[in-house]
Amino acid sequence: MARPLRFRYAPGRWTLDRVRRDVYADLDGNLGATMSRPWYRQPDGYEARRFDMDNGDTALFAWTDDVAYWVGNTETPSALWRTDKIALEEAPPEVTEWVERELLAELHESSPWLKEYPKLSWFFLPVFCSKDGRETTRAFFSEHAAGFPDASRDEALAYYESFLSTGVLDSYRELMAGKLGTSQSLDLVRMSAAMGEFNAAKLLYDAGYDIEPEAEVATGHSLDFRVERDGQVTLVEVTRPLPPNRRAANSPVTAVRDTAQTKTDGQLEHHGGGAVLFVDCSSFPDDDWRAVLGEQPEVRHRPAAVFRVRPDGRVEGYTKGSVPLDLPF
Repeated sequence: MARPLRFRYAPGRWTLDRVRRDVYADLDGNLGATMSRPWYRQPDGYEARRFDMDNGDTALFAWTDDVAYWVGNTETPSALWRTDKIALEEAPPEVTEWVERELLAELHESSPWLKEYPKLSWFFLPVFCSKDGRETTRAFFSEHAAGFPDASRDEALAYYESFLSTGVLDSYRELMAGKLGTSQSLDLVRMSAAMGEFNAAKLLYDAGYDIEPEAEVATGHSLDFRVERDGQVTLVEVTRPLPPNRRAANSPVTAVRDTAQTKTDGQLEHHGGGAVLFVDCSSFPDDDWRAVLGEQPEVRHRPAAVFRVRPDGRVEGYTKGSVPLDLPF
């Protein structure tokens, strides 16, 4: 499985003749390719070219006399195999802005339903335009409402567009977007679990907390969030049960208990206590969630918060133990 879209950083002397020889000729010989000037103005101080492959892949290349930046959802030319990979945000700003403008235009041309959601398009660009995951990640949002049952695509997209527009996760874009994965196989379990972390982040942000994803702890593990408000720090780990119709558990209550136990027997056990377990039941249809909310089962860990969010912003839930967080339920 390929990683989210990243730059290859290639120091050395680059000229248009070298680009034709070492980049274009390689792509054209292996895949069939067209080299053209970019759709938008190239970054100041750089020469740039766009490569469109016969199979629908795209690559962009910008260079000066002594360095080049390559990005693409296609095979890498052999001349760039031993170059270092860096995140989109780690390249010079003018290069990153040009690349993102090119790729966003292509994304909205091929998937026009994303055009109304510019922040979401930008945030998930590293996976929406990745080599292996560009079809599956888009399908997850378009055909599966980002994991929300009984919701439309646009309801789900508007929910995440609103949250991402706050900018609170901008610094963690590669990390958080990458949680969706970039597999050619559509994995609803993994993708829905990833969005559970976004749901938890929004819940905490709306409650006034500063959030830091993937917080390292003394045991050498990482928990999903370190959150802070008024000098009080809390660690949060998130899990998301599958609804009963998609797992072996024969009831929603069992689904919640079993999934929570996986976390308590794993990361939380190694951590040694103190973290809050968030159990996101947003994949549950109304009837299943009502059963859970009515019984409010234990989840084999305290403190814990069990909740469900809907794309209209409604949040319901309950807590077990002394949860040191100000939550809206």
